[in-house]
This record gives sequence, C-alpha cells and structure tokens, in this order.
Amino acid sequence: MAEPLSRIALGLLSGVLFGFVLEKAGVTRFETIVNQFRFRDFTVLKVMLTAIVIGGVGVHAFRALGWVHLSIKPAQMAAVIVGGLVFGVGMALLGYCPGTGIAAMATGSRHAAVGVLGMLVGAAVFAELYPWAASTILRVWNLGSVTLPDITGWPAWLILTLLTVVALGVFGLVERFEKRKV
Repeated sequence: MAEPLSRIALGLLSGVLFGFVLEKAGVTRFETIVNQFRFRDFTVLKVMLTAIVIGGVGVHAFRALGWVHLSIKPAQMAAVIVGGLVFGVGMALLGYCPGTGIAAMATGSRHAAVGVLGMLVGAAVFAELYPWAASTILRVWNLGSVTLPDITGWPAWLILTLLTVVALGVFGLVERFEKRKV
C-alpha cells in the first residue's frame, strides 16, 4: 500500500529537521562522538537523553490526543543485546550512528559517507541473515509486544516523569564532572 505524499513529505521534513538539530548540537562531528566514548565530551549523552524524554512525552501526548496509534514491536531482549553490541562497536569505530552519519554526510563529510555505505552493507547482510535470526536469536528472551507500563503496572506518565527526573539528575552529575575537569 503506497503512502500518501503528505506522509512522505512530513517524514522527509522531520528527517531534515532532525539532521539540522544534530548538526547544531555538534553531534555530527567525529570528535564529539569519539570523545563521548573517552568520557571527555558529554554532548552526545545530553542530546540523547533530551531526545528520549521529549520523544517519549511527545509520543504519549499524541497517543492521548488520538493523533497516533502505536504499533508495539516485540521486546526481543537477546536480539537487543547482540544488536546493541554490534551498534556500539560500529559507532565507536566509525564515530557515527546512522542519524549522525547521514547528517554528517549531508555536511560533506567523506568518511561519514564511507560509514553510511558500511551501514547499508550491514543492513543488507542482516536482511540476508534474517531467516536464521528469526528462527534462533529472535526467539530467545522474547517478552512479546510489551511496554514498560505493561511490565511495571505503572502509568506511562509516571514512567516519563521518573525518566525526566533521572535525566535531570544525570545532567547535574555530568555538569559537576565537567566542572571538576576544568
């Protein structure tokens, strides 16, 4: 089923705005991401926590207003761990994640373009291995289509409030750590 042009345009606009924000935040720079792994620059952590909190609040607000319907994917925890390790190693080696890699490529970064090509090759390899993964690793520690409210019994807004408090606490700790370094 083809997507309406307005949805495609909205997706493209969202992607361009996301890339713009990533560039303005400085996370399209190789040094920024690598220095996050070296505990010298916490810009990536701050941007990610902010995006998670704002995204979570936005998604749940849109859901409460009836503007979106959530399609919850299965929580396949073993696959999340393996995928997270592959993702983390790739990000540490390349210095970009998919979003920051594409945004950096848009700014003219040649090494980001090589990295994005590598990500596309990795996605193709995963697509080829998917039948094997579906019959093995995706079945291990599969919690089904659940959310944190389903697992904890807590309302989504309580979890989002706690997440916001944790994020603010992390921001405070990072700020104190950064001041001590100077």
